[in-house]
Amino acid sequence: MQPTENDPLPQAEHAEIRIVSATPEAARAVAEVIRRCFAGTEQRSYPVPGGGTRLHLTVDTETAAGPARTWLATSRPATGTGPHPEEP
Repeated sequence: MQPTENDPLPQAEHAEIRIVSATPEAARAVAEVIRRCFAGTEQRSYPVPGGGTRLHLTVDTETAAGPARTWLATSRPATGTGPHPEEP
């Protein structure tokens, strides 16, 4: 997936991070490190054609991360979220 000129930008002071890995465990490990630094607002996971996992996070770059959450809590989808229009 390539970004396009029409991709909406995240809200001010937020950043979207996309992690692609061979296994879900590797993607989650990287996401956990990021969540230790920044408060996260969304997490979405998708299979990658041919195998692997793509994990998307939206983080608040102005807010420090809160107390660590369990994998179960962080793996639950946020309400009202879904794939971006360009994603399956």
